[in-house]
Amino acid sequence: MTRATTSWILLLTIASTATTLVFACATPFPALAALAAVHMRRSDGVLLMIAAWVASQAVGFCVLGYPMDASTFAWGASIGVAAIAGVIAASAAATGSPAVRLVLAYVAAFVAFKLAILLASLALGGVGTALSVEIMTRQFVRNGAILIGLLALYHVLTAVGVPAPRRRVFA
Repeated sequence: MTRATTSWILLLTIASTATTLVFACATPFPALAALAAVHMRRSDGVLLMIAAWVASQAVGFCVLGYPMDASTFAWGASIGVAAIAGVIAASAAATGSPAVRLVLAYVAAFVAFKLAILLASLALGGVGTALSVEIMTRQFVRNGAILIGLLALYHVLTAVGVPAPRRRVFA
């Protein structure tokens, strides 16, 4: 991994942590996954998801006061698995022109993330919440807005000289 890639993983983790604090438990994993799928190698995207997940859990338990119980730990682990599933799906779907890659990556990340959460909810409870059209629509729009903000941040920082991460190689 290059120094630039490490810097971007750190910057995007910080940005996602800020959104976690603002939205209280709403780390934008699909938005991060889409951005990673378009601008990073898959392995670096997975590292970004792990770093963002760790930061999200730290904020949740240390700042937001998540309960220290088995259910909360199980949901936390499920969210981590869902985040990784999202970046893998986003990476697989990211083909075409740059704009099309980003849209396809975002949709694939969101769907994979939500499917993993649905599967977890079958074991942990909360299927009604996982399938709520209102909640999913709100999350899709919010993550999309965060993706646009993160993409703008990416372009601003690269324009002022921050080196871009090691890019994916497209066949």
